[in-house]
Amino acid sequence: MKHYKQYINGEFIDSKATSVIEILNPCTEEVISTISTGTVEDANNALEAAQAAQPAWEALPAIQRAAFLHKMADVIRENRVFLAETLSREQAKVIGLAQVEIDVTADYFDYNAGWARRIEGEIIQSDREKEHIYLHKVPIGVAVGICPWNFPFFVMARKVAASLITGNTCVIKPSSEAPNTIMEFVDFIQKIDLPRGVLNFVCGAGRTVGNALSKSPITGIISLTGSVGAGQKVITAAAENITKVSLELGGKAPAIVCADANLDLAINSVVSSKVIFSGQVCNCAERVYVEDSIYDEFVDKLTKKMSEVTIEDALTGVNADMSSLVSKDQLDKITEMVEFAKKEGAEVLVGGDRPDKFDKGYFYNPTLLANVKQDMQIIQEEVFGPVLPVMKFNTLDEAIAMSNDTEFGLTSSIFSENFNNIMKATNGLHFGETYVNREHFEAIQGFHAGWKKSGVGGADGKHGMEEYLHTKVVYAKYY
Repeated sequence: MKHYKQYINGEFIDSKATSVIEILNPCTEEVISTISTGTVEDANNALEAAQAAQPAWEALPAIQRAAFLHKMADVIRENRVFLAETLSREQAKVIGLAQVEIDVTADYFDYNAGWARRIEGEIIQSDREKEHIYLHKVPIGVAVGICPWNFPFFVMARKVAASLITGNTCVIKPSSEAPNTIMEFVDFIQKIDLPRGVLNFVCGAGRTVGNALSKSPITGIISLTGSVGAGQKVITAAAENITKVSLELGGKAPAIVCADANLDLAINSVVSSKVIFSGQVCNCAERVYVEDSIYDEFVDKLTKKMSEVTIEDALTGVNADMSSLVSKDQLDKITEMVEFAKKEGAEVLVGGDRPDKFDKGYFYNPTLLANVKQDMQIIQEEVFGPVLPVMKFNTLDEAIAMSNDTEFGLTSSIFSENFNNIMKATNGLHFGETYVNREHFEAIQGFHAGWKKSGVGGADGKHGMEEYLHTKVVYAKYY
């Protein structure tokens, strides 16, 4: 069985902690690897290594830093199949989607490397003679990235690529439930001769390692992808030193389907946005609002489509739509939420239980719920699983109001062929992202950012890269 170590200052080390973290295959419930449990000392050592390496890394021209990112992309592509299988095995991601995550991660490193010659400043007219005012971008210093278990490899790249290209050094905390793919990547990048201390990895509990990384005065920015609760803890810890935070948290994405929509397109998009990685994605469609005049037809077609979703072992079910949930905790939470919805009066049209064909694993059937109300838990709280409640609306204003009736604000969508409907929704929906006539899935050159309790700041594209930069103003007087 493989045992992974912490990676600090260019070396793999075992933590002084006597315990190890066991990593399970969610489909079989078997232990497939262990990793040493990181400690506060490990976290501080990683931060100190990153701090020591940062001035020399910042001094490198950005185009030279970009060369290392291109090498990381090359290493990923050289090992793409192995990494996809590792990812699929540790988190029950169907192998096709796992391969997509690996390949897009390589693209992400290349994309961010492309910013090397495009990080720009501004020159501003002064009110004084013989003076220029100019703004320029400088690295923040040491960046901390705390990664989730749902897209661990890609989100790692979101934090590493943007921080390194901008001249920061980095400490990453992988999820304790899915660190394997990241640690295999760390092993592979030994060959690219990255300077010691520029990139460090410490795996451990959020309450110890995560807290130590977040409250340290060395840390210049903390980027976390995770739950609202985790984000609140990071903000509290970061407040001690007024450290900048960038948080991508939960979501409760609405999909609005108008009477003039292409129903087949809407149904295919909604289902694909729900069952991707068994619904364990922050921007998944979490509730559907359907115009009253087409509700019955839409629900009939949606019921058929959800009934056709296939569920298999992540590695062997090559053409499966979804697989196991990532953990028993996830399974228990989703089961409880569906049972509570039923007690509140929800009607189960599809699923609502576990599949019979699996003896092991944390499998849950794709589930469609009708007869739900706006104030129900299943509409108000994030499920993070393959459960889709559907409601009807009479007017678009009503649909927008119900969509906005949430503490979250990450993603949303509208399906309509009417320009006025589309413009009203895109301007009226209080979400960081709105998709029009397509599934919920962002692009690396866009901007992935939540409003309200869904987060602070964002990732991807120019604006995501600039999260890792300070803006400095210089008043230059000459004679």
